[in-house]
Amino acid sequence: MGNNQESIRSLKGIGEKTGKLFEKLGVFTVGDLIGYYPRDYHAYEAPVPIGELKPDMTGAVEGILQKTASVRAFQRTQVITTSLKDITGSLQLTWFNMPFLKNTLQAGTCHIFYGKVVKKNNRLTMEQPEIFTRESYKAMMETMQPVYGQTKGLGNKAITRAVAQALKARRMEREYLPADMRKKYGLAEYNYAVEHIHFPKNRQELLFARKRLVFDEFFLFILAVRRLKEKRQDRRSSCVMKPVPHIGELVKRLPYRLTAAQSRVLEEVERDLTGGLTMNRLVQGDVGSGKTIVAVLALLMAAYNGFQGAMMAPTEVLARQHFEGMRELFETYGIDKVPVLVTGSMTAKEKRTAYEKIGSHEADIIVGTHALIQEKVVYDRLGLVITDEQHRFGVGQREMLGGKGEEPHVMVMSATPIPRTLAIILYGDLDISVIDQMPADRLPVKNCVVNTGYRKNAYGFIKKQLAEGRQAYVICPMVEASEMMDAENVLDYTKTLRKELPEAEIQYLHGKMKGKEKNQIMERFAAGEIQVLVSTTVIEVGVNVPNATVMMIENAERFGLAQLHQLRGRVGRGKYQSYCIMVNCGDQEGTQERLDILNRSNDGFYIASEDLKLRGPGDIFGIRQSGDMEFKLADIFTDANVLKNVSEEVTVLLAEDGGLEFEEHRELKRRLEEYLERSYEKLNL
Repeated sequence: MGNNQESIRSLKGIGEKTGKLFEKLGVFTVGDLIGYYPRDYHAYEAPVPIGELKPDMTGAVEGILQKTASVRAFQRTQVITTSLKDITGSLQLTWFNMPFLKNTLQAGTCHIFYGKVVKKNNRLTMEQPEIFTRESYKAMMETMQPVYGQTKGLGNKAITRAVAQALKARRMEREYLPADMRKKYGLAEYNYAVEHIHFPKNRQELLFARKRLVFDEFFLFILAVRRLKEKRQDRRSSCVMKPVPHIGELVKRLPYRLTAAQSRVLEEVERDLTGGLTMNRLVQGDVGSGKTIVAVLALLMAAYNGFQGAMMAPTEVLARQHFEGMRELFETYGIDKVPVLVTGSMTAKEKRTAYEKIGSHEADIIVGTHALIQEKVVYDRLGLVITDEQHRFGVGQREMLGGKGEEPHVMVMSATPIPRTLAIILYGDLDISVIDQMPADRLPVKNCVVNTGYRKNAYGFIKKQLAEGRQAYVICPMVEASEMMDAENVLDYTKTLRKELPEAEIQYLHGKMKGKEKNQIMERFAAGEIQVLVSTTVIEVGVNVPNATVMMIENAERFGLAQLHQLRGRVGRGKYQSYCIMVNCGDQEGTQERLDILNRSNDGFYIASEDLKLRGPGDIFGIRQSGDMEFKLADIFTDANVLKNVSEEVTVLLAEDGGLEFEEHRELKRRLEEYLERSYEKLNL
């Protein structure tokens, strides 16, 4: 059998060029490809009459082409359009960069098209549909077809072919879950699950395969977390600190009072830092609850004790904002500590200067992105490490950063509102503090859920806010079919908006833009040079712009409530009243009910738990709620029960065989080691 560690290029038909495209998707080996699970599945059902189509539906239509396809150029993209007719109505069809279709799509010919229907300029369009004859479509109706995340130049067909080949060539894995555990939870055999997550015959097979793989993801993750906990538990600290009177004085002089929750968490942190054991604490707090000032005060405490403190943020823009904020605070209050910034896009010279300051301990506080854990950074007495989890840093990073100093104290900040019971399982290696109060000067965001008919009014409202000197975000959802369409979607929308608000400076952000471009736009928005930012959800882990007061979310029904809540948290950060306008473009039952939860509450914990109650088990392939933590399939909200079961099983297993030394656990131990190795590889170290 083939080796799963072999390069993707060992597969037939994958040469240098295609190999590079797969690498863009994070697929380097045959094993990576087998673990590249579909993002969705198409069940090919009987074609529906055009007259019955609704926006956001995915399905098949059959009809006669009214005209031969035409090709026009748009922003270096070729757009191919034609229209299809049956007795109930007509439908526009659009493709990108496929001019050769012109020969197939001749006026008067009959075809079946399968794709997603969207509403554009008040008419229905099917974008990038697949094309079938009656016979070829009949064959498809017997199966479920996988849909993978794609990149330009590498479409779904090519990925599906490669996966099928990889599954044929792979080395079968030995089963590593104890047989009685599999029996107890009705779990599929591992190799069966891997095969059927890619190519299920029906929904039942798909859910059976998914159940096993979700169990595995949680199982290995929790084992890794418990291992970390054992390593860290009751470890005497080499960075014991003394209480610092300066901190209390600074807190009194701040222009606002800390909330009781902030003060409580600060005390818990101080107790950890001065208590003699190494701190490993998670500080959970909803968006805008004031976690940052707690972090800065903890870093100052380390600095006043002669240690260095490091703070890691998920994006460059946010790192720079934290850095600037600290610099300003220190200047205002005469604090003689030196912060320094380290990010990936700094020039070699800037990096060298920063490294020298860190190495010589001229810098007391180091702020940056995950460039902070690259090996070139040498610290001098690193005593405290703070990571902004933002579900971007996993177990591997937590352990990696911890290993940078003697054994620094670790604090993880998270704005993901996870119910405490789940947080205890997921962050089993950390003590948990919750900031469950909003600062008094924060005005709650005013929400409204509207339908598409209200859009014009919304633009008028934004115009008023801009006239008062405020700024706005407009979010377009990701278009599933391809990155190309995301870009086109955002560009189209921006064009429309510029017509509606001709005086405003409007810019856009989408996933295809280079990091540097994104950073520049975000920084210009933060500086107030851009008034309206049109974006896909790239800005979720965005920036702090206190002057932004409107968040308008198009197709709000396509987002998870936790995600909508995170987006809403981007406004309401300053002294002005802020507003969140959610445009519901769908007409599915229950959508309004879900969005109303957001209307009623600004509490992330409440929203996440209410959302769970409304979701049936069939929604599993709907919206992922919990960011990408370390899971490809598992979702901590929708799979909360599995998570709890796994946690109990891991407890029992480790009580029996803590070191996984028994013969029957040998395979499990090997898999855990492989998992941890992958965890580190993700860090590119």
